[in-house]
Amino acid sequence: MHIRGDHAELVVGGRLDVRSAADARTVLHAAVDSGDGDLVLDLAELDSWDATGLGVIMGAHRRAGRCGRRLVLREVPSQMQRLLVATRLHRILAIETPAPGGSRAAGSRSGQSGILAKP
Repeated sequence: MHIRGDHAELVVGGRLDVRSAADARTVLHAAVDSGDGDLVLDLAELDSWDATGLGVIMGAHRRAGRCGRRLVLREVPSQMQRLLVATRLHRILAIETPAPGGSRAAGSRSGQSGILAKP
């Protein structure tokens, strides 16, 4: 697993699982605590995640909310999108999807355009 970026945007790659969860949690919490505004997690390079990895993402989401920030997932791989829909976490997490014309839009449980799937 590797994470690179800053307090505004991080690229997460490799496997986010029980073996990498502690390191990922440390990096994500530091990024949340050191910035303001949206924190974007680009998951395009993420190969897989397990329940522990998903827990790390949810923990970062909760921490961001407590800090007045929003965690936004970008480029979520299709297999992971299906998992988020199946668990209904797509209603809680802000997931950025490509909008018509190639620009990006962030969606959230409020039903804004650009959301991964509508409830």
